[in-house]
Amino acid sequence: MSSLQSIHSLHARAAALAFITMAASSPTFASTLSANVALTSDYVWRGSSQSQGDAAVQAGMRSSSDTGWYGAVWGSSVEFAAETEASAEFDLALGWSGALGDGWILDVNLTHYRYPATTVDLDWTEVIGMLTWKDRYWAQLGMSNDVLGSDEHGTYVQIGARIPFAERFRIETALGHYALDDAYGESYRHAQLGVVWVVRPPLELRLSAHDTSTSAQRLFPGLAGSRVEAAVQATF
Repeated sequence: MSSLQSIHSLHARAAALAFITMAASSPTFASTLSANVALTSDYVWRGSSQSQGDAAVQAGMRSSSDTGWYGAVWGSSVEFAAETEASAEFDLALGWSGALGDGWILDVNLTHYRYPATTVDLDWTEVIGMLTWKDRYWAQLGMSNDVLGSDEHGTYVQIGARIPFAERFRIETALGHYALDDAYGESYRHAQLGVVWVVRPPLELRLSAHDTSTSAQRLFPGLAGSRVEAAVQATF
C-alpha cells in the first residue's frame, strides 16, 4: 500500500484499528476473527480500475459473533485523478449474516468507504444486501444517498455464480448494473469471468477478465472497458 504522509492518514488508520479492536472485544462480536491479504495487478471494482491499471496491495480483518453480527475493516492502495491525491481506501462495515434455511444465506451490512488524506471529500456510505444459495449463486443490492462521494442517489445490483471443477479450481462469474443517473446522468453494466486456483489453503491465485458497457467508458475514461486482473490472496 502507498505510504501516507499526512496526519489525516494516521487518524484514519487509528480509527480503523479502533473499530476492529472494539468489534473483537465487544460481547456482540465475541467469537471469530479472520483476516485476508492480497496483491493484485489491478484493483478492479464494479468493472472499473481504482488504481489506474497499476498493482494494488490489500488487506482486511473481520470479527464475527455466534449470533451472526460482524464488524469488518478492509483497505487497499488506490490511485485516482492526480488532483485528489488519493492513495488509500478503507472500507468499514457493520452487518449481520445468517442462514434462512435450505441453503440460503442472507448478509446485510452498512459499509462506509473512506479515502484519507485527499484534497476533496470522496467518502461515502452504502447499504448492501446479499442473498446466497448453497455458496454457489448470489444476488446483491447496494443503495446509497451519497454514491461515489456525491450527494446523489445510486443503486447497484449484481448476480453471480461460483462453480467448482477439478479438485482445487473454480470458475467465478458476475453481471452487474450500476444506476448512476442522479449523480452522473448515466448508468452502466459490467461483467466479469474468472478462474480461481486454490494452490494450498489458505493461498489462492485468481485470473479475472472484466468488461463494461460504453457508458462506463464515458463515465470513467481510461478506467473502464476490457481489462484482465491477476491476484494472489491468502485468507486466515
